Amino acid sequence: MSLKERVYSVLIVSAAEGFNTALSALLPESKYMPAQVVTNVSAAKRALAECAYDFVLINSPLPDDIGIRFAIDTSNNGDTVVLFIVRSEIYDEMHDKVAEHGVFVLSKPTSKPTITTALGWLSSARERLRKVETKTLSMEEKMKEIRIINRAKWILIEELKMDEPGAHHYIEKQAMDRCVTKRVIAEEIIKTYS
Repeated sequence: MSLKERVYSVLIVSAAEGFNTALSALLPESKYMPAQVVTNVSAAKRALAECAYDFVLINSPLPDDIGIRFAIDTSNNGDTVVLFIVRSEIYDEMHDKVAEHGVFVLSKPTSKPTITTALGWLSSARERLRKVETKTLSMEEKMKEIRIINRAKWILIEELKMDEPGAHHYIEKQAMDRCVTKRVIAEEIIKTYS
């Protein structure tokens, strides 16, 4: 699926009504849905507990916090990409604090083209996270398969008094002869002897 076809969920954390209206206008439903607005960190934490968002856009400061810790925690705790929008006079300081945690920082006042560019960066970062998730799931599945095969080998060693290379060869040969995966053979062995 191309980036143009992808739809992203967005949480806007901002107490500035004018900013919220302007930003919401830049988030068409065809590309950003749902786009929820909350006005403080506490409400944002509740929203994240209820739903996973692709993007969290934080317009700092907020009534209950400046938002640094929230930005870092949100970026570190999942697959969410965070944009932290701060006053230009504190940009450098905020960037130094949050950038190493994967948080994007933008200074304000800002413009429509700059926000549009930033949304493009967020999309790219989110897609990179998706690829990492896929690789991680693939590796976890491979590790699970290895554990199942090893368990089957130990059963063959204990029950049929094979040695480890013999058990490995047996599983491999059965898989080749029957045109199935070693995992299928291992699962059958486990089922038979358990």
